Amino acid sequence: MLGYVTIGVNDFEKAKAFYDTVLAGLDAKRRGGGDRMQGYRGAAGPMLMVCKPYDGQPATAGNGTMVALTAPSREVVDRVHKDALAAGGTDEGAPGDRGGGFYGAYFRDLDGNKICVFKMGA
Repeated sequence: MLGYVTIGVNDFEKAKAFYDTVLAGLDAKRRGGGDRMQGYRGAAGPMLMVCKPYDGQPATAGNGTMVALTAPSREVVDRVHKDALAAGGTDEGAPGDRGGGFYGAYFRDLDGNKICVFKMGA
């Protein structure tokens, strides 16, 4: 049902560089895009879009809003979290087992958007 998720950013060029680095671990590449919006997609599934808000107002992170990205393995979860922090993101929860077969890690991007990368099962 989900086609894509869009998150707002304030420095479009820095945001693209951040997501180029972070999403490489998920084999996601730039797909589509323009002067204010850039999409990323892996081999299958929904697209993540980063954009400068259309109304020209500053982008803000939604309180309680989070984007969760699936990973093929726990090792990839670890790598993406590490890459996010190295690229300037902030830690919101180190990689680990959260129970019920859910292994996840949490970080915020350069604009404060909360991202989870996770693997279900072993």
